[in-house]
Amino acid sequence: MQPNEITFYQRFEADILAGRKTITIRDKSESHFKAGDILRVGRFEDNQYFCTIEVLSVSPITLDELTEQHAKQENMGLDKLKEVIKTIYPNEHESWIINFKLIG
Repeated sequence: MQPNEITFYQRFEADILAGRKTITIRDKSESHFKAGDILRVGRFEDNQYFCTIEVLSVSPITLDELTEQHAKQENMGLDKLKEVIKTIYPNEHESWIINFKLIG
């Protein structure tokens, strides 16, 4: 069995599979992905594979630069998005947006 290359919290799985979540915001440790990468995706909680995505772009962003469009791509409101990022990455000032599409 191949290892998963990126994980998402289980609560995001349905949105990813339905195409409602098309970006993920990560810290520097996951900024190495690049456009064209094909990634096996697993759930964070149990690392169970659930889909494959293609990375479309990776770009740096700060919390203050996030827009309603980013929130829409995350399938949540802007305030909620900022809250989630602060909870997951409390000490980070710069993050990376990974834009992706579901391919399998």
